[in-house]
Amino acid sequence: MRPKAIGRCPTTWWVVCLALFSVCGAAHAQTRAWLDRDRIALGETTTLNVETDGGGEPDWTPLAGDFEVSGHTSRRHVSISNGRQVASALFGVALQPRRKGLLTVPSLQVGDARTAPLSLRVGPATAQVARDGAPAFIEAELDVQTPYVEQSVGYVLRLFYATPLVSGSLEQPAPEGASLQRIGNDVQYSRDIDGRRYNVVERRFQLVPERSGMLTIPGARFEGRGVGGGMFDNVFNRRPRELTANGPPSVVEVQAMPAGAPQPWLPLYGVQARWLEAPTQGRAGEASTFVLEAEFDGAVDTQLPDFALPPVAGAQVFAEPPQYDERFDDGRAHVRLTRRYAVVPRATGTLQVAGPRIDWWDVRAGAARSSAPPPVSLAVAAGDAATAAADVTPAAGALSSPSTAPDSGGSASPWPALAAMFAALWLATAVWAWRLQRRVGTALPVRASTTTSSVTVSGCGESAQAHRRLMHLLQTGTPVEVETALRHLYTPPAPNLDDLVAKLDTVAQREAVGQWQRARWQDGDLTAARQALRDAFRSRPPRRTSAPSAGEGTLPPLYPPR
Repeated sequence: MRPKAIGRCPTTWWVVCLALFSVCGAAHAQTRAWLDRDRIALGETTTLNVETDGGGEPDWTPLAGDFEVSGHTSRRHVSISNGRQVASALFGVALQPRRKGLLTVPSLQVGDARTAPLSLRVGPATAQVARDGAPAFIEAELDVQTPYVEQSVGYVLRLFYATPLVSGSLEQPAPEGASLQRIGNDVQYSRDIDGRRYNVVERRFQLVPERSGMLTIPGARFEGRGVGGGMFDNVFNRRPRELTANGPPSVVEVQAMPAGAPQPWLPLYGVQARWLEAPTQGRAGEASTFVLEAEFDGAVDTQLPDFALPPVAGAQVFAEPPQYDERFDDGRAHVRLTRRYAVVPRATGTLQVAGPRIDWWDVRAGAARSSAPPPVSLAVAAGDAATAAADVTPAAGALSSPSTAPDSGGSASPWPALAAMFAALWLATAVWAWRLQRRVGTALPVRASTTTSSVTVSGCGESAQAHRRLMHLLQTGTPVEVETALRHLYTPPAPNLDDLVAKLDTVAQREAVGQWQRARWQDGDLTAARQALRDAFRSRPPRRTSAPSAGEGTLPPLYPPR
């Protein structure tokens, strides 16, 4: 009876629906918190950010035990997500620790949600004296004073100012004999020095010496305008005050490259390499994907050489372009490399896949090091015959040079005999069909001469579906999914992209597939290659209209031409 009563009362039904939607919306509300710096010195501040789309404001009360809280800010934003309007808010406060050590930023209540607790490491107060009470001054810091040539050196520039700024410009001249590259965005916080509160702008750089010997980094310069520094200035004199500051020059002694150092020369603090993906089972003729992750302490991506997978006996090896993620931590640059490798076994058995060997120089110990992920044993089972035969045979005019190794053993391959047997069966079937057609087809009108092709595009409905799937995956699919969709434009699917190119009937489509292969395996632009494929296949699905070449096993036309 209850369901019928609800069904007869539309108002009640909509109330129930709205309540359910409200519950779902609350369940999907997201609230998170983070610190802009998780390592500071006593007397400095860090910013605690809280973002929520569930409504309500954070309760800052639990922070009072270990922190002085100031500088409350808030900002609201409205966006569209999954077809619905989402309103989010970002709140921020400045936290100044009351003691040093490892502190915990407690969980905070935000509406119906709670944030996760955070860790903050607070070091001893920095022994620093403001320069004669100057309203603005500059300091510079290097993470090492005796680097090696071509070693990445962290260089941090800090601008201190005690009065609010109206405008300003901070410039760091480049040194001679070294490159200086800015890393990341400026970080802002405050610091107490001799009982006076200073705002700080911290700017990070990467310094790379190009030759050994003495290297001088010119001091930075600041020019700006700020509001007066005294109480009466703020009340009676609203004109901006000119501010200038000159930073001290820094001098480092650059060491030469040691004799017998590994090449390419890669001076670092540390390297950690591991497999993100390392399959142990595979199939002959099918690609097994290995994903390498390597962390480099003291480098940026432009300093890293190409890390290729060593040749694998009995397999082809292909590599995608590497991906890099840079950050600035512990006063210097760090970079994480991620790279995918495709290993295509030639036959069944067990393959030993060794990771790339990374030779580097330990700048702390002054010694050569080598790092690599552990080797992996890949058990290869039998794969699809057509795919294995096509993938194992190197394509003519290949776009890349995969690492290969000859197979051991001299047993004869069964594929030629099988291919001959299938060809004979196909020919017998075709002759039988031709004779049958001659018996029953004499009354059929002859409109044009026809030819028979060994490979055709999918039927009308299947072709449209395959084309729609390709266009969808060109927007959102992975490279492997895109290539699978390209091969399945034909029935049966093309064994590989080189075989597909030979079947395409337009120059634009062949060039687009070639551009995709170059981008996939030769460090090209995959985004541009995707766009080229979309342009080539958008308005014209592939067709096979040309007559097959000699040797394809074609039959004579069913009817002679008029």
